[in-house]
Amino acid sequence: MKRILITGKNSYVGNSLEKWLEQYPEQYQVDKISLRTEDWKQVDFSVYDSIVHVAGIAHVSTDPKMEEMYYRVNRDLTIEVAKKAKKEKVKQFIFMSSIIVYGKRSTENGVINKGTVPIPDNFYGKSKLEAEEKLNEIKSENFKVAIIRPPMIYGKDSKGNYPKLARLARITPIFPDFPNKRSVLYIDNLSELLKLIIENEEQGTFFPQNKEYVRTSELVTLIAEAHNKTLIKTKIFNPFILLLIKYSGLFNKVFGNLLYSQEMSLYKEDYYISDLRKSIENTELECRDFNV
Repeated sequence: MKRILITGKNSYVGNSLEKWLEQYPEQYQVDKISLRTEDWKQVDFSVYDSIVHVAGIAHVSTDPKMEEMYYRVNRDLTIEVAKKAKKEKVKQFIFMSSIIVYGKRSTENGVINKGTVPIPDNFYGKSKLEAEEKLNEIKSENFKVAIIRPPMIYGKDSKGNYPKLARLARITPIFPDFPNKRSVLYIDNLSELLKLIIENEEQGTFFPQNKEYVRTSELVTLIAEAHNKTLIKTKIFNPFILLLIKYSGLFNKVFGNLLYSQEMSLYKEDYYISDLRKSIENTELECRDFNV
């Protein structure tokens, strides 16, 4: 049996992984700790095989007053936990980073491949990338570091951009049919990959995504269909969207391209639990009676 410690008691990814591993009670024992106080420093890490570090600030902020906090939590706290883990002979440290480390300037037409150099353009991305770099400095043969750079994660009770799109899909009768492509990641697919990374004692950097790319209009349509709503798609707004993408961060986030090349995300074992349509149906199942 492998013993796993998840940092971050309120993490969506951490809670989902814990629930996923409950399917295998004879293979995994999972504990969680909060890093909000100094109490974690008294925890004995030596009893754990893997630490999954998901604690951190996960949203993007442009408030300069927040910059110091991002580096203190996403970078400095990560390294402090990792050094304690290494000192206490933990075999594997898994760090949840983000596709955001690539920023917008480092991609060609939004496509990320193995040669793409990360150039983060906000302090969320910079703090994550600097944490990655420092982790790679302390990794060793006996202290394996696995870095995960997921795209937008969605699933039941997910946070971030997906719930905003889901709310929009439930109320809007019309949506732009703009031909963009994005990598996304269903939470169960991520949880299964994390299980495999733990089981196989992996190290290195991983770029998980669903098998399918998705355009934003397709995602919104699938959400609407899950609520038995009909959505009209139109190309009439596309010239304006094409122009606004260049000048508006919001429009670029919604309608721009941001995707990993598929070969980057392949793993030696299949971690694709659900395809896109099924994953959206599962995600929206509990919300079908939502009264807008």
